[in-house]
Amino acid sequence: MTHLVPLAKEVDENKVTPGVLGFIVFAVLALAVWGLMKSMNKHMQRVAFKEAPDHEDRAGTDVTAGRD
Repeated sequence: MTHLVPLAKEVDENKVTPGVLGFIVFAVLALAVWGLMKSMNKHMQRVAFKEAPDHEDRAGTDVTAGRD
């Protein structure tokens, strides 16, 4: 990075900015999150979740009565 310092007209040591590299990293992270959200949405649409109804066994007692 020090070889780029002569290309700068004026370097202010009290001013810190993310610069182009920070923008590129942020843009890549934003694209990755967008891609993951699209993938998650596609996978969630494929899920067919139907809750099983509560039912009693043949003897007429509740099946879940003995569970904690």
